[in-house]
Amino acid sequence: MSETKIVYILTDIEGTTSDIKFVKEVLFPYAARELPKFIRERHADTEVSAQLQVVAEEIDCTEDDLESIISTLLSWIQADLKKTPLKALQGQVWRSGYVEGDFTGHLYDDANQHLSRWVASGLKLGVYSSGSVAAQRLLFGYSDFGDLTPLFSDYFDTQVGHKRERASYANIVETLVARERVSVASEVLFLSDVAAELDAAREVGMQTAELRRDGAEPSGQHPHFSDFHLLATYFSL
Repeated sequence: MSETKIVYILTDIEGTTSDIKFVKEVLFPYAARELPKFIRERHADTEVSAQLQVVAEEIDCTEDDLESIISTLLSWIQADLKKTPLKALQGQVWRSGYVEGDFTGHLYDDANQHLSRWVASGLKLGVYSSGSVAAQRLLFGYSDFGDLTPLFSDYFDTQVGHKRERASYANIVETLVARERVSVASEVLFLSDVAAELDAAREVGMQTAELRRDGAEPSGQHPHFSDFHLLATYFSL
């Protein structure tokens, strides 16, 4: 049981609210397949051009060298690198996929049930994922259960820092305090399936819960649960 009352739940997506297979077997292949065409056709668009410029600077080429940029982005996808411009561009590609109905955002049934119940009970919800905020909004906006974006008060991505770094969670706490969501870090419960992320969150004072779905072995370093039903019971949520 927790010592401080939880008033805010910050959740990861992959392996936590959503099956990691959805990201790896649906979203990533879709982006890899559609990204080259998307960039060639829309490289002059303001929001696309801004990200291409960041990539060009990193690999020391010009922004109009589209083929080098495309090749780099595809290599980043293959290596599963959490690069901010890649995430932004993937989000733009996924937007068209969601809108066109090529897929819907996967969400575990137990996650859907409890996210809604927690908000109804007065808790605030936020998302922290390595995917861009735009991609997060798309997944929840076009989820298997419809538009769930009204449930969330805040969205965080790698703009606040990488998910295994203590400073990222300190930045999130600072933001939540400034927005008057919480008074102290210990009022936040962070949910993730990655122990290193939970370690970093705990270092700044957040409470933590490790999701170990589909029989995955827990790290043993955090309270661990196979679904949101068990998690909610443990924390009396």
